[in-house]
Amino acid sequence: MDTEPIVLDGFLEEATVPGDLHGSTARFRLTVSPTDERTDEMILPCGVTDPALALAVIHDLAPGDKLRVTGYLRLPRTPQEPVWLAVTTLAVLETAPLLTDPATDATAVLERFGPYLCYFDADTTGVEVFTETGQPVGTAPDPDKIGALLDAFEERQAAGGE
Repeated sequence: MDTEPIVLDGFLEEATVPGDLHGSTARFRLTVSPTDERTDEMILPCGVTDPALALAVIHDLAPGDKLRVTGYLRLPRTPQEPVWLAVTTLAVLETAPLLTDPATDATAVLERFGPYLCYFDADTTGVEVFTETGQPVGTAPDPDKIGALLDAFEERQAAGGE
């Protein structure tokens, strides 16, 4: 029975790895999302056995690249075997952006300090602080003042205030 190859678009999940000691095969994981629903996403293990294609996969791809792969779905024969795609062709649709300094592209960051969450917005110097349950603690005028804000909040809590 002849089977038709399938074509999938997805993003390279993580760095590729050689499938053998000589680098004549390669393995990678592709995140495939046929719809915009997060619940429809899946991570599909892929394997390349063509030595020339494997060399390109190992050396030319970066995590986050958008790929179009063509291949044959290999279903498990035993419960211990995984489902995987035997890739026969591969095309890079978009390369992942190179982030030399991720902090310059970030607009906001949420950090945990023990039982507190701090919201740092790149557009302001103020830092909003919340308890892990979502109760507002207050706004520190700048990151150096977070400790003083937390001390004052804990003193109020110990005194039976707020």
